[in-house]
Amino acid sequence: MTAKPVDLELKKAFTELQQKWLETSQKLKLSDMQIETYKRSRQHADLTTRELKGLSPDTNTYESIGRMFVLTEIPVVCKNLSEKISTCEEKIKTLQSNKELLERSLKDSENNLRELVQQKKEASQDT
Repeated sequence: MTAKPVDLELKKAFTELQQKWLETSQKLKLSDMQIETYKRSRQHADLTTRELKGLSPDTNTYESIGRMFVLTEIPVVCKNLSEKISTCEEKIKTLQSNKELLERSLKDSENNLRELVQQKKEASQDT
């Protein structure tokens, strides 16, 4: 009973796939976390805008700038919040498309490995 020799090409391909899978899964988790952060930020800005629209135009409002608050008119605050909402939506779209690319890349790598294994099986059966 002799053990079959290890196919170095397959071993290398499996190792590369495992590394790629680990890297991709970490990037996917990071993308998910960033998407959730932007969604929360967008929701917060949307809720704040709705609340501000219910106030009278002469109400004193303060906008946060770093660690400081500056007296700002309601229309200016609403404009800044709408810009923040659109920025968050753009970043969410970008992150989701990057996430899809990562998933597709991982599937392609898996398919390539399957094809390699199949070729090796066929080659070993022919001999």
